[in-house]
Amino acid sequence: MTTNTGSRTKNLAPLLMDVAVPIGSYYLLKSGFGMGTVAALGWSSVLPAVRTVWGVAVKRKVNAFAALILFVNVVGLSLSLVAGDPRLMLAKDSGVSSAIGIGVLVSVAMGRPMMTAGMKPWLVKGDPAREAVFERLLSGSAAFRRAERRFSLVWGVALLGECVARVVGAYTLPVDTMMWLGTVVMIGTMGVTAVVSGGLAAGPMAEMIAAELKAGNDPAPAVLPSLVPAR
Repeated sequence: MTTNTGSRTKNLAPLLMDVAVPIGSYYLLKSGFGMGTVAALGWSSVLPAVRTVWGVAVKRKVNAFAALILFVNVVGLSLSLVAGDPRLMLAKDSGVSSAIGIGVLVSVAMGRPMMTAGMKPWLVKGDPAREAVFERLLSGSAAFRRAERRFSLVWGVALLGECVARVVGAYTLPVDTMMWLGTVVMIGTMGVTAVVSGGLAAGPMAEMIAAELKAGNDPAPAVLPSLVPAR
């Protein structure tokens, strides 16, 4: 149990550091400590900025999630400087979804689906054997890689769709309505996308992992005795 818990924590740690902490710190600083939008975005950008620079300088590769969150925060900072139009302020909230959606789709086009980092912990469940099968299938199974890309593709399209819906709503519906409806659209999109991406990609990937594990655990077939009489 301890080994599984440690492996699960190790798998989730990058996702927490790159996504949950920056986004959580933004809302904590803004709502909990009363900071302005610009200040909250600025301070919540520190960790993604450090991790992005560290990845490039030390590991010689870009930390995709950290770079994306940093980009989203920069977009949010830029849009927050535009004030005076309540509909524009409502529409700017969808800029986060569009930036993440575009980033995810670009990662799929580049052959490095970004959402894999968030999906993998739920598939391997902190089990070293499942993680080994995951990596083996990822490098050797075309069907597994197609499902991996499909998972990120579904999320990228859904996030862009949610952005479009909220922008249209911001300019066609009463402001008071969009104040609560925007949140409903966002939560609904997350829920529906989780179900769809699970059925189209994560579910089949889990089945392939289970089949591979079963095949590896099956005992070798018994050797039948020779039917040729001994001389």
